[in-house]
Order: sequence, then C-alpha cells, then structure tokens
Amino acid sequence: MKGVLETQEMHSPALESNPLGDPARRQLTVYLPPGYAQGARRYPVVYFLNAFSNSGKSWTNFSAFSVSVPERLDALVAAGTIPPVIGVFPDGWTSLGGSQWVNSDAIGRYRDFLVKDVVGFVDRTYRTLPKPAARAVVGHSSGGYGALVMGRYHPEIFSHLSAQSPDAYFEYCYLPDLPKVAAALLKAGGVEAWYQDFVRRARDTKARGDDFTVINALAMAAAYSPKKGEPLNLELPFDQQTGRLKLDVWNRWLVHDPVRFVPKFVDAFRKLKTVYIDCGTRDEFNLRWGARMIAEDLKPSGTELIHEEFEDGHTGVNYRFERSLAVLGPRLALE
Repeated sequence: MKGVLETQEMHSPALESNPLGDPARRQLTVYLPPGYAQGARRYPVVYFLNAFSNSGKSWTNFSAFSVSVPERLDALVAAGTIPPVIGVFPDGWTSLGGSQWVNSDAIGRYRDFLVKDVVGFVDRTYRTLPKPAARAVVGHSSGGYGALVMGRYHPEIFSHLSAQSPDAYFEYCYLPDLPKVAAALLKAGGVEAWYQDFVRRARDTKARGDDFTVINALAMAAAYSPKKGEPLNLELPFDQQTGRLKLDVWNRWLVHDPVRFVPKFVDAFRKLKTVYIDCGTRDEFNLRWGARMIAEDLKPSGTELIHEEFEDGHTGVNYRFERSLAVLGPRLALE
C-alpha cells in the first residue's frame, strides 16, 4: 500500500500584509500514510521545511532516476523502518526566494507561519497526535537552518529535529560570495535596479549563472539585517561602492548564525528528544564545518545528538532523508 498526497489551501494570519506582498493564502501538501482513510488512529507528524529557491511543491517534483521524499516515506513505512506518519510540506517561498523560516521586517513572519498557522491547521484538519513528542521538523540547507531556528525558539512545539547541511558558520558559507555580489550590484546600479532586471530576465528569458549568488545574498540580508526605508527593506553587510565590510551589519548577521546561537540557547536544545545533523564532506558552501561546530557545542549539553557526514556535495542529496527519518521516526511518540 502507498500513502496519499493531498493539497490543501490555508490562510496564514502571520503572512497578512507581509512587506513583499507575497500571498497569505498558501497551498499545503500533506502526505497521509497507508490506511489513514480506513481507521481512526492518530499519527505523529513530520514537518518538512523547503530549502532556499524551493517551495512546498518542490518535495514532490519528478527527478530522473531518483525518487521523491514522499516516495521515500512510503518505502520507509512499508519496510517498518519508521511508523506510519503524516508528512507536511509547507510553502516557504517568497519573492526573494526564501525566508530562512524566521520572522523578519523585510520578508514576513515565517516562523509564526509554521508554528502557529501551519501546525494549528494540520492539528485541526487531520488526526494528529498534537503534542511535541509526536512532532519532528526536518530540512536541508535553508530548511535545515529553519529546523535549528525551531529548536532555538520552539521546543514546546517540536521535540525532534533534523538539520541537514544547514547554513552555519557564516564566515565560510556567505562571506566568500560577498565580493561577487558587490560587483554585480555595482554594475547594475544598485539593489533595486539589479532585482528588477533579475525578475524580468528570470520571467522572460532565463537567469544567469551568477544570479543565484546575488539573490541568495539579498534574501539573507532580508532575513538577518532588515532595515525599513532601504531598497527591499534590507541592509547589506558591505559598502556598495568600495566593497568594504560593514562590521555593524555583519555582526547583525552573525547573531543569526547557528554556530553562535546554538551555544547561547543550549537550554532550549536540551529540551529536545532528538537532534540529527549531517552534511556532505564535499559541500560546496563549506557547510561541513559549521555542522561540526554545532555538534561539538551540543555534545556536552546532554542533548540526544546524532551527527553524521557522508561522501557527497550539497545538491541532489534528498536520499539522506531516508537516514534522518530512520533516526527520528522510531523516536516519535505513538500515543
């Protein structure tokens, strides 16, 4: 037997009047395990946070010679590796490509969107076990970062998390790209000019190879250093004319670095029942090192931590969810 995918439409009060004008009404993809429709039992829930430049729909995309995450859920349940679970795939897309799953004055309240609106909707709509021990939050890249954000702020909502290749140690994963971003913005004539040209090209023709680097930096600035009145309501951590690092703004970014906030909020992570972290040894964004640092900080805290590495890069690694779910699934409360 296979599970069933449903698409719901939900309204998010948290996203009303968000600064980017993105819709507050969102589609929500939900995986229901085999046998859900025939019984009355309640199920634990796994929340999947999409990576930057993806959306909730991305989890179900066809990939040549591979399988989707919902198909991997089917296989894990069929093999008895994990108990039957409800899988929830919220839509974290924004006009800048992503939100980092944080509340931001430049993007909107995406942390509240998840923990208040999505979790509330799912618990009202489906036969869930509505308690932290029966909820897990997982994600890769920016989704993995978002899982760590939930561990920091909401151990009362999620007792289990998996952060896979999460954005961490910003000196390694973001800083090397800033000179390229500065050059592109200088050539375009500033943030707004570059962004409008990017949106037009991406819609009418196609994006350029360096566009991802620039839009990623703008999205991160919107998440970590929002500033009303600036173009796109964000402040970049460098001077756009000289490229000189603005230490006051860069330090605002660093406050959001898991390498900084995990040790500071270790008491919140100690409340979790499971923390799984992994990263590829050939991760192109140097995320391996941040993952190691986070794991090192959590080990002495008594947190139930599993930290692993694997031989691969950053993209095309959704097969790793089979491993993370195999770790988290049996630890979910079943009653």
